[in-house]
Amino acid sequence: MNNKTSPQIEIDESSGFCFGVTTAIQKAEEELSKGAPLYCLGDIVHNGQECERLKRLGLLTIDHEKFGMLKEVKVLLRAHGEPPSTYELARRKHIEIIDATCPVVLRLQKRIKQEYDTPAPEGRKKQIVIFGKNGHAEVLGLVGQTNGEAIVIENLEEAKQLDFNKDIRLYSQTTKSLDEFREIVAYIQAHIAPHVTFQFYDTICRQVANRMPEIRRFAAAHDLVFFVCGHKSSNGKILYQECRKVNPNSYQIDQPEEIDRNLLQQARSIGICGATSTPKWLMEACKETILSLNRQPG
Repeated sequence: MNNKTSPQIEIDESSGFCFGVTTAIQKAEEELSKGAPLYCLGDIVHNGQECERLKRLGLLTIDHEKFGMLKEVKVLLRAHGEPPSTYELARRKHIEIIDATCPVVLRLQKRIKQEYDTPAPEGRKKQIVIFGKNGHAEVLGLVGQTNGEAIVIENLEEAKQLDFNKDIRLYSQTTKSLDEFREIVAYIQAHIAPHVTFQFYDTICRQVANRMPEIRRFAAAHDLVFFVCGHKSSNGKILYQECRKVNPNSYQIDQPEEIDRNLLQQARSIGICGATSTPKWLMEACKETILSLNRQPG
């Protein structure tokens, strides 16, 4: 007989899909309900469990190589956005685009393109710099607005390698750390040559940035925290590190099966949270698994 007191389990209300991901998935589901084939260029969300769910509904995930071989089909562009070359290829191949690019990303793309199309005054040279993860889908779309000329920096150390004798225009991937962005801004301001200009644009999505203090409070309020997140999620890595900073008893898992029963033994309060790419149903499934494990004789 198991007389162990059941722990209190709380799912973080602020965790789960952001607006952009929610919209992309809704568009996919709407199109799939019509019965026609629907392709998605890249994983619709950086969460393997949700991608599998949509695959069962008929969503066909493809890469850019496969995209170039298609014609006269429907292709969904996920929230991360795409470079202009993707739209041009779609026009040539008569591919119908279902555009689910996040409005925040779309505005950022337009700002960077406008900056790129605006010539530097008096023949001066400028560097368009993007603080982001090299190779990330959103960053590829942003760099594409500059014909591949933008400089991508991933951290402060790489920012130190910029040419401080040329004008700098700094932007950020929407899901990056606000604190890191501010550190980079402060460093450039302190080192930029006096005869050139430095302008920076805080383009970090507040729906993501505001989760930082929220997830800190949530993690600190529990004995044990399970951070549910796909391994490809960029903002997931950042948010999980915030959990770890305030509560070392935090563990990242991709699915309920990864929950270690031994961790539950001494926990009176368990928190379940996740990234902007983590579906609510997956966090609920983790809660059910914990309840089930707790009911088992130990």
